[in-house]
Amino acid sequence: MAEINAANIKALREKTGAGMMECKKALTEANGSEERAIEILRERGLASAKKKEGRVAAEGVVGSYIHMGGKVGVLVEVNCETDFVARGEEFQQLVKDIAMHIAAAEPRYVSRDEVTTDVLDKEHEIARAQAKNDPKNASKPDQVIDKIVEGRLNKFYEEFVLLDQPFIKDPAQTVGELVTEKIAKTGEKVTIRRFARYKMGEGLSKREDDFQDEVAKLAGN
Repeated sequence: MAEINAANIKALREKTGAGMMECKKALTEANGSEERAIEILRERGLASAKKKEGRVAAEGVVGSYIHMGGKVGVLVEVNCETDFVARGEEFQQLVKDIAMHIAAAEPRYVSRDEVTTDVLDKEHEIARAQAKNDPKNASKPDQVIDKIVEGRLNKFYEEFVLLDQPFIKDPAQTVGELVTEKIAKTGEKVTIRRFARYKMGEGLSKREDDFQDEVAKLAGN
């Protein structure tokens, strides 16, 4: 069987717009043949998402999710091209799933494009310092260190960027791949535009007397 590596998967993704996991599955099924993998993705309706990127998605839904008895709440706007799709059960379920995912996974950004240069530079600096300070990397050349840093930055994206996060209901695919899947099924451009996540009391300090009362109760006074 032909070797399936990251470069093959990336090349197929760029040509088809399908998700990384779908590209890997298609290449595996096609025994490494990119031409056959493209055919497989087209047969499954997953190779057309890229063509829809330039279309306008001005309809959609603002969905919400409240969790833990009102302790965490999420608002998210997901867009599509027509009101017909927006009112459909499948699209409505997608919005609910994304809102629930945001509540659980606590992303900071929708996409990598939203990560500011300052934040990225700081993460790059931290990742390089960690790699350099690791005794296991003492004798490794700079190009190997660069790969380690790249891997750690990808971990940052997976932790804080919504589209890069493993989907909570199916960690085998990312949220971005879930959206691509829905594009193929609906035949329309689908985008997550923005979200807001609220956690009750976040950023507030308890009053000192409340804190003292809690300590007293714990002490049995």
